[in-house]
Amino acid sequence: MTAAPSDPIAAPSIDLNAVMPVMIVLGAACLAVVVEATLPRAQRYATQLTLAVVAIVAAGAWTITEGIKQRYAVTFSGAIAVDGGTYVMWGVLLALALVSVLLMADRVSEPGGAFAAQASVRVGSTRDRTQTAVAVPMQTEVFPLTLFAIGGMLVFPASSDLLTLFVALEVLSLPLYLLCGLARRRRLISQEAAVKYFLLGAFTSAILLYGITLIYGYAGSIKFSEIAAKATAGGSSDVLLMVGIGLLVVGLLFKGSVGPFHLWTPDVYQGAPTPVTAFMAACTKVAAFAAMLRVFQVAIGPMSWSWRPVMWVVAIASMLIGAIIGITQTDMKRILAYSSVAHAGFIILGVMSLSQRGASGTMFYLLTYGFATVGSFAVFTVVRKGNGEASNLSDWAGLARRSPILAAIMSLFLLSFAGIPLTSGFIGKLSVFTAAVDAGMAPLVVVAMIATAITAFFYLRIVVLMYFAAPRSGVDAAGEPTSEAFVVVPGVLTGIVIGVSALVTLVIGIVPQPFLDVLHVPWPLLS
Repeated sequence: MTAAPSDPIAAPSIDLNAVMPVMIVLGAACLAVVVEATLPRAQRYATQLTLAVVAIVAAGAWTITEGIKQRYAVTFSGAIAVDGGTYVMWGVLLALALVSVLLMADRVSEPGGAFAAQASVRVGSTRDRTQTAVAVPMQTEVFPLTLFAIGGMLVFPASSDLLTLFVALEVLSLPLYLLCGLARRRRLISQEAAVKYFLLGAFTSAILLYGITLIYGYAGSIKFSEIAAKATAGGSSDVLLMVGIGLLVVGLLFKGSVGPFHLWTPDVYQGAPTPVTAFMAACTKVAAFAAMLRVFQVAIGPMSWSWRPVMWVVAIASMLIGAIIGITQTDMKRILAYSSVAHAGFIILGVMSLSQRGASGTMFYLLTYGFATVGSFAVFTVVRKGNGEASNLSDWAGLARRSPILAAIMSLFLLSFAGIPLTSGFIGKLSVFTAAVDAGMAPLVVVAMIATAITAFFYLRIVVLMYFAAPRSGVDAAGEPTSEAFVVVPGVLTGIVIGVSALVTLVIGIVPQPFLDVLHVPWPLLS
């Protein structure tokens, strides 16, 4: 008796044209690894920087071209969805990634670069002290790691099933764990930040993966569209679905620095190299919230009655935690970290709106917040004290007397964070709050406005400190006078980042409509 022949396995449908930006970035990352292994050390920096910039620009150009043509596709057997929303997410992400890479590449503000020349050297050893004191060229492994992270960030919001979502999360996270521990100075706190981020990230990834298994057990599928269809039809254990959604959302909220899942944020922002902090604060947040848009609208949208009340609590907690605890901080990077937590609470309003207006407003907010964040961290790299960055808030007293232009630019970024009119932050908040009101979340918007007023206090406190306080000098533990903070002339790359970020923040605040029109594209959010 012969067995019946089994049905042939169908080959997956693959549209490489649709995912070409991802292929360009990941291909450049692989090529960068080869460059790192083959080229002499003296030639690596220029080659790696050129390769990274060309890859990001090429991916951005492809995204713009295909987005204008509105070429939408669901490819890789339904694992990747490229639609109007995907093009907007990719465009915002690549724009912020470009300025972040330029900031990482600067070797002038911090002689030799912000990254350690040899990260494997034991902290505190003679060799470690030597490479810190001397302007030894930084590790160029930073560039392929960053490209791999960007590639994962591109896949993350385009994922159309839960398994691809998880893989993309790991691809973007693992390089970040390494980058956080590569600071040239304050090596111990940098490595501590990397370990904290890794341990909490691994724990949260396990939570997310467990949520995926529960949702699969409920729906019998990992595809967003089939999960939504099963939830709409009902008939299975809703408890399985509810718990799965809760665990899945926790993983996404962790990556977006949303309170109360933010505990890694202040320590990692403070310990990581400042360019990496800027990259995480801008690009990782874009990827996380863009992925939330697709998951919330496509996969679990039919269950909004179950998760939206919980998200109300999460949004309020994030806004108030960031606003209230931020007031007590005296370290500039920790202030910006809690600012990030508060802004995450604002951004989640647009995600919860489950509307095209909310999605477009969310991406507009991420664009404005991202440029202001990268610009503020770029300014931070050129305000220095002794051999390192001037991290204490008191070090910024009287900055306007030493560098009025730099103080004015930093004030612009802070006013944008506060949502002051004629800055991009005001338009961003207005777009998200309007979408939330349209979705029936007016009480939540009232809480958001109260939190905005609280955060404005510590933003304006820095502005007052820069303009109206005299430079402070003190004594150290031994009674010796300490040096005052000073401003170094930024390198060309850092100058470009500061200039572009300030220009975008100002122009979008004054003439926002063209940018709103570009981001207000059809959002089919395919699955």
